Amino acid sequence: MTLTEDQRGQVEANMGLIGKVLKDKLRGSSALGVYTHEDLFQIGCVGLCKAVAEDKKTGCFSTFAYRLIWNEICDALVLGNRYALHEAPTEDLSEVHHAVSEFASSNSRLELEELQRRLSRDAPAGIRKGMQVLILKAHGYTSKEIGVQLQLPANAVRTLASRTRAYIRKLPEYAAYAEGGLV
Repeated sequence: MTLTEDQRGQVEANMGLIGKVLKDKLRGSSALGVYTHEDLFQIGCVGLCKAVAEDKKTGCFSTFAYRLIWNEICDALVLGNRYALHEAPTEDLSEVHHAVSEFASSNSRLELEELQRRLSRDAPAGIRKGMQVLILKAHGYTSKEIGVQLQLPANAVRTLASRTRAYIRKLPEYAAYAEGGLV
């Protein structure tokens, strides 16, 4: 992968994301598996480079990059553990992980959109607006970006999302969505 000068600058500007992913996601030295912290940082750099190369500038870059960095680290940890346990992988793990992740995110969006259609018929107005917020969050928008779109403060966006999740969790017919982690 060859990066342009602008893309290299973007990689350098976002190096802190790698540290944030490692700090947020890995707890203790047992989470490192067969790798050192420096190894995982370098693997995260590969994920950041992929994020910069694949960025279509349609949403928040940091959210997109965070996800790709974490996916790259997860792939390495799984592969490293397989080798440590003397299990040879049967296929290219990164391609499988990418396909599963794409399917899951598109599936989640479809389920959320179906949930929104159902709730729009019988839910109060605040919950309907909260469903809009959850849909936008599923598409990777931050609370601040959603607030700009809906002309609301970011705190109000977070409150709407929280109240909508609580409302959905109380409905027995939507328990599957809550259990699946969508709300």
